Amino acid sequence: MPRSPRLSPWLACTLLGLFAGAAQAGTTPPAPDALQPLLATMNERLYISELVALTKWDSGKPVQDNAREAQVIANARKQADQRKLDPDDVADLIAAQIEASKLVQYGRLAQWQAAHKAPDTPRPDLNNDIRPKLDKLQNLLLNQYAAFLPYRKDPNCPQWLATERSALIKDYLHGQAMIRATGELCIVGR
Repeated sequence: MPRSPRLSPWLACTLLGLFAGAAQAGTTPPAPDALQPLLATMNERLYISELVALTKWDSGKPVQDNAREAQVIANARKQADQRKLDPDDVADLIAAQIEASKLVQYGRLAQWQAAHKAPDTPRPDLNNDIRPKLDKLQNLLLNQYAAFLPYRKDPNCPQWLATERSALIKDYLHGQAMIRATGELCIVGR
């Protein structure tokens, strides 16, 4: 009678870990409905960051704009008060969006510098076209953040975030920016 092949202890442990992980992943409840629109708005903001990078490429202006960042965060704090949200939490959320935007801008500028050219696409005006869109998105973002607020401390929040975020990522740079943009959403274990 032929013997059954034996698994090495390492392979057996690896397979057991994979099966256990898959079983555990299957027990995570679905993400709340409030998460997807919030992530979609963050994602839209990152796409606009690419347009900002194009304007900075054309103008030669630096990515870092301390005055604008301070103004955006101050406006967010005022909007937080109006919505009865914690101004410090909102400031952290908006600062994360700004940092994610800068990550995209620095990354794209480096790519274009290496290629010695930027994409040949239309350039909207930074002050008249792009910033008003970003201001509208901030208002929407804060409304969506308020709807997601009850879920921030849920133990499943990090898993929901990882799953929902992965569907939006288009490349490595964008993925890193989305991770930064969402870095302040879950407060589990803090």
